[in-house]
Amino acid sequence: MDQLLRGIWHHRIAVLTAAALLFGLGAGIVLQLPRYYAAQAVIAPAETTGIATSSLLSPTPMLGGGLLDQRQSGHFAVYLDVLRAPEAAAMLARETGLLAHLTALRQAGAMGWLRRLLGLRLEADADDAQSWLERNLAATPGIGTVTVTLTLTHREREAALDMLQRLHALAEAKVKADLVELTRRRIGFIEQRLAAERDLYVRNALYDQLGQQQRSLLVAAADQAVAARLVSAPMVGLRPAIPNRPLLLLLLAVAAPLLALFGAACWVLLAPSAAGRRLHQAELPFLYRAGAD
Repeated sequence: MDQLLRGIWHHRIAVLTAAALLFGLGAGIVLQLPRYYAAQAVIAPAETTGIATSSLLSPTPMLGGGLLDQRQSGHFAVYLDVLRAPEAAAMLARETGLLAHLTALRQAGAMGWLRRLLGLRLEADADDAQSWLERNLAATPGIGTVTVTLTLTHREREAALDMLQRLHALAEAKVKADLVELTRRRIGFIEQRLAAERDLYVRNALYDQLGQQQRSLLVAAADQAVAARLVSAPMVGLRPAIPNRPLLLLLLAVAAPLLALFGAACWVLLAPSAAGRRLHQAELPFLYRAGAD
């Protein structure tokens, strides 16, 4: 150990130089990373019962679905899936400047020059919008609660907030439209049964079901939130939040010296071994070496 420390101290200038170079290279990469604004909204399942066969999810205990199964269900799960659906990507491509933004990114930098050189496509399409949505939209469940935090990242602050609001409105409208359509079909089926049914007891049961479905239709048409209730409205910070450059630079300031010390230790441990083997071979008797030849 003492020999290792003396060897590292002997190469202290090289170690400091290597640490400074590693930190400078990493800091240059970190400072060149594009900054993103993060728009966030906190949502929770709407509290409704008896609306449909797949009823709206109501708040449940943390282990209500089992220790290992914490998946969302009901219309709230449909709402979360619609947020990343191709329909959502098509809406963003149609109503926002997402395709123009992605096209500008594809044409910029060294990759844009390479695409031009190879004759590759430069204009963004619906598949690019879908891939962008899947990468930049995150839904994080709360710890021990039924809330979910939606996070959408974008290089422009206003665009991030606008897209998150549009996605929430689209998913809520999709679930509500499906729910209203389902309830109307049930009402139509019950009315057809009533028109053909002559048994008094069956008709009374059908009248009860018709009243329940009509009530459900009124609730679904009147309520603004049938799938997800906004706990915290979509908001975005005044400054870019991703990536966290100060934290990355701090981690780099710790990792660069450690990596330089590790390289110096490997050099000290390996270099004397090779020199010792050469010295040992040089001290062997001449007759021994001749016999070995």
